[in-house]
Amino acid sequence: MSETPAEPQPPAPNFRAAQFMTSASKLSQCPPDEGWEVAFAGRSNAGKSSAINSLTGNKKLAKTSKTPGRTQLLNFFALSESQRLVDLPGYGFAKVPQAVKREWTRQLENYLQRRESLRGLVLMMDVRHPLQPFDQQMLGWALQASMPVHILLTKADKLKKGPAKSTLLKVRSQLKAQEELVSVQLFSALKHSGHEELQRVLNAWLTDISVYEDDTEEVPGE
Repeated sequence: MSETPAEPQPPAPNFRAAQFMTSASKLSQCPPDEGWEVAFAGRSNAGKSSAINSLTGNKKLAKTSKTPGRTQLLNFFALSESQRLVDLPGYGFAKVPQAVKREWTRQLENYLQRRESLRGLVLMMDVRHPLQPFDQQMLGWALQASMPVHILLTKADKLKKGPAKSTLLKVRSQLKAQEELVSVQLFSALKHSGHEELQRVLNAWLTDISVYEDDTEEVPGE
């Protein structure tokens, strides 16, 4: 076990206070690896920037583009001196050369598996097209690092309540084996719905010092 002194419990994050910090094209350019951060990831058309803007109440915080996948930087937003949100580049961008795709795949994997201050991953998927191959890849990287993942089934307003609920239950069923690390919810940036559930997850990740402690003793004996 590490002898590192326990970190002090940080305050509840104020999402409305989010401010842009910096952008990075690779892991070495990221802010110092200290404090607490949560990353947002998703396919280029999954509504990632819109979800961040809806959560923070700032339409101009995370840049949205008419050309999905144009932004290929990790964008950091400060909530406090020790808490951050990170907007990861949209993956699956179609009009980018294969060499660029491969490099970004490597950088994203490095970030997810090596960033010590990363407390969890919010993985966004269009509710009409969940669990695509790139989504599975991102999920796999996070699970390899034993990182909690919260899936937002975005654009829930595009479906009626019945089909949306059915999709939610189906995705939860498909990920049943990973339920200790993976949670799923519906979300609509347009309707500003799903904020409360998302904020509960983020509050836990950004304030609970036990999130990354060894929890093997808590597993019931079998």
